[in-house]
Amino acid sequence: MCAGCPHRGLFYTLSKHKITCLGDIGCYTLGSAAPLFALDSTLCMGASVSGLHGFNKAGGKDSEKGLHGFNKAGGKDSENKTVCVIGDSTFMHSGVTGLINIAYNASNSTVIILDNSITGMTGHQALAVDLEALCRSIGIERVRVVDPYNLKECEDVILEELAVDAPSVIISRRPCMLLKYVKAKPPVKVNEDKCVGCRRCMKLGCPAISMKNKKAHIDFTQCVGCDVCTQLCNLNAIEKGER
Repeated sequence: MCAGCPHRGLFYTLSKHKITCLGDIGCYTLGSAAPLFALDSTLCMGASVSGLHGFNKAGGKDSEKGLHGFNKAGGKDSENKTVCVIGDSTFMHSGVTGLINIAYNASNSTVIILDNSITGMTGHQALAVDLEALCRSIGIERVRVVDPYNLKECEDVILEELAVDAPSVIISRRPCMLLKYVKAKPPVKVNEDKCVGCRRCMKLGCPAISMKNKKAHIDFTQCVGCDVCTQLCNLNAIEKGER
């Protein structure tokens, strides 16, 4: 995924908490690659939503009754440790029907719509659709919106919705960095006096971050200043750039 990709922060959160994630078709399928390993399955366009519904119905609250041992987090309550992700355009194409099924059957499923305002894999076509209103209109009462650049917000909302015994939708909203109207911020930089080479920032899989002389290194030609990596560094060694 590109530097500044809005999907990265959300995928990091799913990976961090070992949440089983059913993926879908789109540029975000790259979240299955190292080091994130965020997606556990990808079948066909729209299958993540209907697959999640079937997975949770088969596994249920007690994974010993169905899909015991499949969830990365282990233990029981498979439906409280499993989500699906689907892009906004893919959702409109063939994901909304699966969500209607979830609403009708009231399955305890958490669907995450990755709204980056484009169809990234085929050329940035976009059509403004009120996703929140659409989800509520088909019977989903719990609809949350998060900024994937805010790791704490992503973490809090995902864990809250997984803990609730009800269908829910989380909309991860941030436009693709490749859109012409999206402007990059100044690149972040590494304070080498503070950096201890722990490689925690490398867990994001950002192409702008590498290791050089056992220290984190930011490629300023790729960094778009999303500041996600600054939220990971416990030593505050990654500093925001200046205009």
